[in-house]
Amino acid sequence: MRLEERYDKVLAWFRERMPLADTELQYNDPFQLLVAVILSAQCTDKRVNMVTPALFEQFPDAESMSKASVEEIFELIKSISYPNNKSKHLSAMAKKLIEDFNGIVPDDFELLQTLPGVGRKTANVMEAVAFKRPAMPVDTHVFRVADRIGLVTGAKTPLETEKQLVAHIPAEWLSTAHHWLILHGRYVCVARKPKCEECGIAEWCRYHQKKLS
Repeated sequence: MRLEERYDKVLAWFRERMPLADTELQYNDPFQLLVAVILSAQCTDKRVNMVTPALFEQFPDAESMSKASVEEIFELIKSISYPNNKSKHLSAMAKKLIEDFNGIVPDDFELLQTLPGVGRKTANVMEAVAFKRPAMPVDTHVFRVADRIGLVTGAKTPLETEKQLVAHIPAEWLSTAHHWLILHGRYVCVARKPKCEECGIAEWCRYHQKKLS
């Protein structure tokens, strides 16, 4: 199957069945989303959503979190993976927002990456989800699923995967496609045992076709 045809078939299937796909993280504003995304690194959204209500009740914005000690933040997120580093990142991130951005999360991709704990993937999530701009954040699900389906070829890094996806997915669907791939990887195309019998795009999937050959 030609690459362009695979993209057309897969994207059309998702557009028809999941036109409003969005993040599963729970938040009220860009600051809270940023906190949740930082916490979600190597952790499930389900676990993050169990922790953030109490965290946001005490520290709902950059100003309140900037005044909190690392230890106070740690106590509220200690069930999250890597709580020591993440509590330090959240504290430093909130302080920098107050000092450099008047407590407002910047909507600029490069400026976002100046914040502690924010790398390219997190900045892309903010662009896509908080600011509704075309962006393709590549997490472990997107990296795995895009390769397994056959949307990318030979990508060794998240950045290489991002570049190939951005080159083929129309800008107006790019951010939504990010959620399609995440949700598909989370619930259907799981890492160790993909549920090919439940997969609506199996007939166009490179991995499934190899299994049948």
